Amino acid sequence: MNIIFHERNGFSIAEINADGILIDNVDEALQLFMDLSYQGTDRLVIYERNITPAFFELRSGFAGALLQKCVNYKIRLAIVGDFDHYPGQSLRDFIFESNQGNQAGFLPTVAVAIEKLSR
Repeated sequence: MNIIFHERNGFSIAEINADGILIDNVDEALQLFMDLSYQGTDRLVIYERNITPAFFELRSGFAGALLQKCVNYKIRLAIVGDFDHYPGQSLRDFIFESNQGNQAGFLPTVAVAIEKLSR
């Protein structure tokens, strides 16, 4: 796992990158959030490829549970990737609604993610 810290507008934003899955369940996500909070950040960029595919199957409940943890622990999360290949209107709607708020976003590039998280 590689962590790059970006400083923008007085915020520290952690960009996480790894070769494989980093978040396979809610407990792993929560541990990552807590580890990063000890390093002074509550804003996280993670790549789609580092999250289990079950996250993108809304009926699994994983996406909702993970985003609820973000709300509970005041974590702002940006997931970077290409989400067009996932089927289902429900997921598209979920992504659209998430992108309207400030807590979590599904974004195309790290630059866009950092811009969103630095506001």
